[in-house]
Amino acid sequence: MHILARWKVIAISHNTWIHRVVEIAVRPLTRTPITPNHLTTARLGTGLAAAAMYSIGQDFWTYFASGAFVLSIILDRADGALARLSSKTSLWGHKYDLLSDAICNSLMFVGIGIGLRESDLGLWAVPLGILAGLSVAAILFLVILAEGHNGIRAAELKGTKGIDPDDAILLVPVAMVIGWGYYLIVAAAIGALFFSLFFYWKFRNILFTTFRFKK
Repeated sequence: MHILARWKVIAISHNTWIHRVVEIAVRPLTRTPITPNHLTTARLGTGLAAAAMYSIGQDFWTYFASGAFVLSIILDRADGALARLSSKTSLWGHKYDLLSDAICNSLMFVGIGIGLRESDLGLWAVPLGILAGLSVAAILFLVILAEGHNGIRAAELKGTKGIDPDDAILLVPVAMVIGWGYYLIVAAAIGALFFSLFFYWKFRNILFTTFRFKK
């Protein structure tokens, strides 16, 4: 099966509650010049803005950052929904989406770590944020390698009952708004590192094969 055709078939698995609501919202956009990549760019911009505002470390900016990050998450779902509804799926668009996810989520944790430098964690919050961010970036790297070897969405973790594992990212702005940033950054550093090691173990054969081939 052609890789783009396979992408369209597998993409239907994105049938979570969030995706269903977002699809209703973006359906009118199919009759406009707006493309999925436009939404991905907006997702990237709002995600970077959220990371920058989190790094300030003040409650006022934390609230705005959380709102911007929620919008960024919604746009992340919206670009794929628009691509499917308008039949504008593409390999480049998928990779652009993955890259935007990695940049936003990685820098978001780094920004939170910097913003928590005046908390009880002190300057330890900064390396914890960097560790979480680097772990997220490592996960993306492994996902790209796996997809390059086994096809689009080969590294995807399947959801159940209308909930996708990726939806857990919504806990980040919630935790920040209610003042649980201290616990969030510690859990993120440990959790993201664990998942990066999990992905490494799961796709280690692909990783070794890729680098042996390059040599």
